[in-house]
Amino acid sequence: MSRDDSTVERMMSQVDHASSKVVVVMPAYNAGRTLRMTYEGLPKYAVSLVILVDDHSTDETLDVARHLGLEIFVHNRNYGYGANQKTCYREALRAGADIVVMMHPDYQYDPRLVLQIIEPIVSGEADVVLGSRLKGGSPVAKGMPWWKFVSNRFLTAIENWMFGLSLSEYHTGYRAFRRDVLESVNYAASSDSFVFDQEIIAQVVAAGFRIAEIGVPTRYFPEASSAGLMASTIYGLRILSALFWYSLHRRGLRRSRRFDSLRARYHRFQ
Repeated sequence: MSRDDSTVERMMSQVDHASSKVVVVMPAYNAGRTLRMTYEGLPKYAVSLVILVDDHSTDETLDVARHLGLEIFVHNRNYGYGANQKTCYREALRAGADIVVMMHPDYQYDPRLVLQIIEPIVSGEADVVLGSRLKGGSPVAKGMPWWKFVSNRFLTAIENWMFGLSLSEYHTGYRAFRRDVLESVNYAASSDSFVFDQEIIAQVVAAGFRIAEIGVPTRYFPEASSAGLMASTIYGLRILSALFWYSLHRRGLRRSRRFDSLRARYHRFQ
């Protein structure tokens, strides 16, 4: 997917005008075969820094990352996907990011779309942007298993009902956050597992931040990471559990610090 030069220039002038520092973070685990392709596809002129967090890979991920000159952080053991993202966001904020783009380094998502995914944030239209596979064409035609597509539709319908939104999907590995979002939500209290993705969205919704989405065509091929049926089933059940606790929190029946935003705890005294 591409845009004409005038559109790119307009977007980049917005980035320059806002003096926004865009940091791309890649939560990596055994991504050695796809990391280079992902990195080389990034629009370097739009990205200030690329951070890779390695969750104790057993392949050549670190060697490739060193050769590419990335900023690298390494876990001393495998802590999980959610824990990896926590390190990503902490280090991106420490590096002074104004906008943080989280991208899986498995080359399923088009890295050239960084400009499009940050545009709603730069223009002030959104605080969080999700890259949707469902708005980027038929993922089944691109190789997504039919059972994964059906479960995605089922879970997305429940999440839309719970959050009062109408997004096309929530289960994406391509996301952008305004700095204030990550500083305000309590993402450190979220799960270290894959359900982190849904818990941080619940936190974003509870804090009243605006969410937008763009279409992101995806690729499915042997080297790209993809959870199997059993892992996906467990993931789905954990999402339903997280939504259950969120509903209790929202109704005041059982408050959870996971869904309490830091900015909601206080206000400026006049």
